[in-house]
Amino acid sequence: MKVYKNPSCGCCDKWVEHLEHSGFAVDVINQSDMVVHKRKFGVPEQFFSCHTAEVDGYVIEGHVPAKDIKKLLVEKPAYRGLAVPGMPQGSPGMETGRIDNYDVLAFDAGKPGKVFSHYPDKNADRSDMAPDS
Repeated sequence: MKVYKNPSCGCCDKWVEHLEHSGFAVDVINQSDMVVHKRKFGVPEQFFSCHTAEVDGYVIEGHVPAKDIKKLLVEKPAYRGLAVPGMPQGSPGMETGRIDNYDVLAFDAGKPGKVFSHYPDKNADRSDMAPDS
C-alpha cells in the first residue's frame, strides 16, 4: 500500500503504524501538497482528510480502520475507494481518549457516498481499530 502524507503529520504516522500492525506493507510518500493526490485519485472534496492511500486499485482517504480495508480487498466492490472524512476522535491514528461516532464511506466518481461501516460498533472487537500499545 502506498500512503501519501504530509511529513509533519503525527496522526498520519499513527495510522501507518495501525496498518503495519494489521499486516499491511506500507510505502510512505511524504508530500506537502496533498490536494494534488486527492484530486488525482478522484477523492470527492467533501471526503478530504489528512492522508491518502492506494492499494490494489482502490483509494483510501483518511483514518479508515484496517479491518474495513481488508473487507474491501476481499469483497472487491465496484467503488473507487473508502473514506473517513475529517479526523474523528477515536479512529485509527486519532486515539485521544474520546471516541466519536463516524462512518466509513464508500465512494465512486460522481455518486454520493454510501455507508460502508459505522463506528463505534459496541458489539465489535476494537482490537483491529487501534494500534497495539
